[in-house]
Amino acid sequence: MKNNGVTIKEVLTAKEHLSFVQFPEKLYRDEPNWVCPIRWDELNILRKDRNPSYEYCDSKLFLAFKGEEIVGRVAAIINHKSNSAWGEKRMRFGWIDFIDDADVSGALMAKVEEWAAELSFEIVSGPQGFNDLDKQGMLVEGFENLSTSQTIYNFPYYVTHLESLGYSKEVDWSQRTLNIPDKVPEKLAAFSQIVKDRYGVKILGKVSSRKLRHYGRELFKAYNRSYTPLYCFNTVTEREIEGVLKQFIPMVDQKFLSIVLDKEDRVVAFAVTIPTISKALNKAKGRLLPMGIIHIKRALMKYELLDMYIIGVVPEYQNKGLNAVIFHHLHQNFIKYGVKKVIAYPQLESNTAVIRLFDYYPMEPYMVRRCVCKKL
Repeated sequence: MKNNGVTIKEVLTAKEHLSFVQFPEKLYRDEPNWVCPIRWDELNILRKDRNPSYEYCDSKLFLAFKGEEIVGRVAAIINHKSNSAWGEKRMRFGWIDFIDDADVSGALMAKVEEWAAELSFEIVSGPQGFNDLDKQGMLVEGFENLSTSQTIYNFPYYVTHLESLGYSKEVDWSQRTLNIPDKVPEKLAAFSQIVKDRYGVKILGKVSSRKLRHYGRELFKAYNRSYTPLYCFNTVTEREIEGVLKQFIPMVDQKFLSIVLDKEDRVVAFAVTIPTISKALNKAKGRLLPMGIIHIKRALMKYELLDMYIIGVVPEYQNKGLNAVIFHHLHQNFIKYGVKKVIAYPQLESNTAVIRLFDYYPMEPYMVRRCVCKKL
């Protein structure tokens, strides 16, 4: 497909997959607030022979060229499980990046819409991934801040381009920061104990790696239950959970992990925070070897700034104060190990249950990301 000097090619070969993954490294090489992902991780997500999400998803990847130069990319994704659960005919787009050229963004999105039209789909939306554990949401506020490792950073012109193509806001995710006081708030400590006594819940103590993997699986089962009502959500599978645990358990420091168990030892609430690795990833420049792993390991030993990767409470325990139990436990360790600030997990604007979890802390805005959509 060629339009106004822009050629769109579908990614089919291993070499083209690598070019797809590497394009942002060139595009953002002078932008210090963009975080460079590990190429191997990106390839594992995007290749059908490596990502278990392809059990219920289909996708096509496209590269935009001007002459021989790559000037843009996009992934078109069909999540059949989500479409079935929500009764939709929706095409997602993700992994979208392009130079500041309306012909390029227009040609990329035209290709996505072309495939959607062929399938008689009714809506195109994004940026979204294969599931909710993938990066989602186009940055619309907070360009002056360093992105976190599990979120999207893009140039301000992206949203203007998409709006000119007929896309408009569907939902926003707000990302905020909390400054950690030097003392645990008295109300937080007192209410945490009341909730523990009332419901018989407890914090998981330090466990072996084998048991941590077990509770990690249980955490994601609780995650599936906690997030089911949310925008375009679909439950993650056992294979997807195993993939996430394999990637993240080596990075998890249990003193910054809060898992709340009920009387039957079931996970009913959770929060995972990890020392920020954003600058380390930029030093790694997309590679784990030879120095990438060293940069990341060093970052994981610095506790002043943490990223919250995920937080949630299962439905039957929502609005019962388990946020006090989560944060009382975390706050004690934050003080002990010198944590000064936490960048919270992006919160869907309609997800009041998660937003209320942070009631004990004054929050400051950090970034806002948006999913845009277009009806065909």
